[in-house]
Amino acid sequence: MRRWLLPEYIEDILPAEAARVERLRRRILDLFHVNGYQLVIPPLLEYLESLLTGTGHDLDLKTFKLVDQLSGRMLGLRADITPQVARIDAHLLNRAGIARLCYSGSVLHATPSGMMHTREPLQIGAELYGHAGVESDIEIQALMVNALHLTGVADLHVDLGNVAVFRSLVQRGELAAELESELFQVLQSKDVPALRELVDGVPAPLKQSLLLLPELYGGPEVIDTARARLPAHPEIVQALDDLRAVARDLSSMVQVLCFDLADLRGYHYHSGMVFAAYARGRPNAIALGGRYDQVGKAFGRARPATGFTMDLRELAGLAPAQREPAAILAPFAPGDPALQAQIAALRARGEVVVLDLPGHESTRAELNCDRRLVQRGGKWVTQAEH
Repeated sequence: MRRWLLPEYIEDILPAEAARVERLRRRILDLFHVNGYQLVIPPLLEYLESLLTGTGHDLDLKTFKLVDQLSGRMLGLRADITPQVARIDAHLLNRAGIARLCYSGSVLHATPSGMMHTREPLQIGAELYGHAGVESDIEIQALMVNALHLTGVADLHVDLGNVAVFRSLVQRGELAAELESELFQVLQSKDVPALRELVDGVPAPLKQSLLLLPELYGGPEVIDTARARLPAHPEIVQALDDLRAVARDLSSMVQVLCFDLADLRGYHYHSGMVFAAYARGRPNAIALGGRYDQVGKAFGRARPATGFTMDLRELAGLAPAQREPAAILAPFAPGDPALQAQIAALRARGEVVVLDLPGHESTRAELNCDRRLVQRGGKWVTQAEH
């Protein structure tokens, strides 16, 4: 085996793609900044229980684990930055009011989330803590859409769901935990025949509601159908009201807006509204998010929270291709103060200036220079390459 081969689903980012990724990262973080979101940089490595706290078992299988040689305790390489940011909000910042935080960094997955997915996504996202109302859901989802607009995504499609609907049905129906888990699995896979088998012995009203969930996918009519046919439990009514409120504000920002009341993604992690954004021609979501009010409880403060995350590598692939600007070739003359001053002035204006190191004249074409600095009339000026 060649020693320089990388592990499966791990790959380098080469200069052209790296430039696109970094350009997009800066633009998105600048967008977060002007919206009041403060940057945090959590560590790549933490004690395992801290990384998995509040997430149930959703992240356990995704997390690389190792033993700390200093303490003997189990460590984990983060598979998601969101729980770390919740820890920072709950345990370190300790603010009484609203906290808006954002982040960007690598995460590692023990197994890929799809056939074409890397095991080292470059995660970027934003989280809002301390506000339980639908207004913060609207704010965070609008921020996600605006961030996706920076990539130049056309025909943006957003799906909205709310795990509180399913949770209310199973809790008020007092279903056993094992049956709840099985229902969760079949609803996630939209396996209607299996769902019919599972609810065969469930009381008729609850059975009808559970069988209805896979059908509750589509436009605004879904909310009307749900109101008419689902039980009027206060938590279900509130969930439907929140979905309608978000849709009212988001509909003008996206091309397609759908509701999916059988979307239970992150059921053991999310507590309310969940959402996913899709781009035309892409089968997988390009942004995911939702409300997770209980995650901070394990860190001492169960703060209301909502947020979203995206993979910069995937987003960079959606951005229109841009040709890297050509550079200016400068002679290598460190003892010439006038030349050094001119190089500094050009770089201060954002120009790329590359030094022409001696002995590499035959490979100058690789430097992507379309101009060079030459001395004319005692001054260093830029002239086009022939």
